[in-house]
Amino acid sequence: MRNGRWTRTTAALALAALLAGCGGGGSGNVSLPGGSGSALAPGGVGSTPAPSPSGQCSLASRQQWAEAQIREWYLFPELLAASVNPASFSNLDDFIDALVAPARAQGRDRFFTYVTSIAGEDAFNRSGQTAGFGFRLAFDGERLVVTESFENTPALSAGIDRGAEILAIGTSMGNLRTISDILASGGSTALNDALGPNTAGTTRALRFRTVDGAVREENVAKADYALLPVSSRYGARVIDDGGRRVGYLNLRTFISSADAPLRQAFADFRAQGITELVVDFRYNGGGLINTAELLVDLMGRDRTASDILSRTRFRPEKSSSNTLRYFRPLPEAVAPMRIAFIGTGASASASELVINAMQPYLRTRMALVGTNTFGKPVGQIGLDRAVCDDRLRVVALQVENADNRGDYYNGLATTLDVTCQATDDLTRPLGDPGEASIRRALDFLAGRACTPIGASASAGEGSEQAMTTRAGLAREHMLVTPDNPDAAQREVPGLF
Repeated sequence: MRNGRWTRTTAALALAALLAGCGGGGSGNVSLPGGSGSALAPGGVGSTPAPSPSGQCSLASRQQWAEAQIREWYLFPELLAASVNPASFSNLDDFIDALVAPARAQGRDRFFTYVTSIAGEDAFNRSGQTAGFGFRLAFDGERLVVTESFENTPALSAGIDRGAEILAIGTSMGNLRTISDILASGGSTALNDALGPNTAGTTRALRFRTVDGAVREENVAKADYALLPVSSRYGARVIDDGGRRVGYLNLRTFISSADAPLRQAFADFRAQGITELVVDFRYNGGGLINTAELLVDLMGRDRTASDILSRTRFRPEKSSSNTLRYFRPLPEAVAPMRIAFIGTGASASASELVINAMQPYLRTRMALVGTNTFGKPVGQIGLDRAVCDDRLRVVALQVENADNRGDYYNGLATTLDVTCQATDDLTRPLGDPGEASIRRALDFLAGRACTPIGASASAGEGSEQAMTTRAGLAREHMLVTPDNPDAAQREVPGLF
């Protein structure tokens, strides 16, 4: 999968606008030499745009522009291909992939450098705006299952929620095809084709089995919706665990619209005297750095303005852009004594930044619960060419914690003091204290022993399908990834 990013806003790089990258900061992007500013058009989602083939948006022109930006800003210039013939490629994505292939071979850039739509990414980063059925899909063996459905979406309205199995798909009830038949005809590409484009009004007939065993058939039309980064059903709550009160937070993605509900959640935790937390990142593929830093600040009531939250560094020639981020006091912040972070192979980027940032201060008082994380300690800046609706996300920075640790390309499990192995139990809702990963997290907070996450659950190699073939997803669930993900699908693994 061409994975999500984290985004940085920093005055040092705000040459004309904001700097966006793999995990933090506003909905803006950077305009740098060679770029042409931001296009902040609302709405519209999509993957790499298809502009006019002539003039300044011809394929050759876009290739030339993208290569110039990559060679100027890439974090690992020594790992760029010395010479790539642009005429050998029929699209921009493949050309960029060829440029960064040496870095990918070393696991440093697993399709983190790419071009996306300015309008589509801005719409999602600001408000979660996207289009589709509104669920996450994963494989559990040969079964196509729903790991999560989002509020105010066609999927949830049709009764499709976590734990449901999609049995068959068709354009009408008269031509329903089983999932096994679809996969046999063309693998994941056939499945993506069967699900149809993410445009409002696209309708599919779905046969599915709910978690209680009932089989239903529904015609479901895709629609525009705003994905809530913190679920209104289970995103933030207080769990009573045998008399111990624990704050539970489930964050789906790091986007600007998460900031307000995060502040509200922690204000509620603080008002109730919560000092132990379960932070659920199990499907969180990343997002904005500023939102990640906000979350860390909200868990830093006992930190001071001299405590380092993170260090951001660029390649040596761009070292003037390096930054040092300290904790900032917030009125909603809590001082957690213990935190259990729930993660999987889909937990990437900004999710890992948060966990890594807390490690120097909590040590054995925090744990990674579930399976190993993805392994993405690098971030992208966003370089815009508005005339073509092109935003180039180029790996340009690395983030380290207060201990100068940020080399977790193989996931966080081997870098943390405490890990606890757990599965992702689709038979129970997220937020349910009886769900396997949450139960294990509560056990850790209560001081009970657990089995560490083993090396076999490591993030693994940097293959093209790294996000979805990772051993991390509870060793059972492999999130489905489209061949050409749109802006929302890059940030929300498994989204359809």
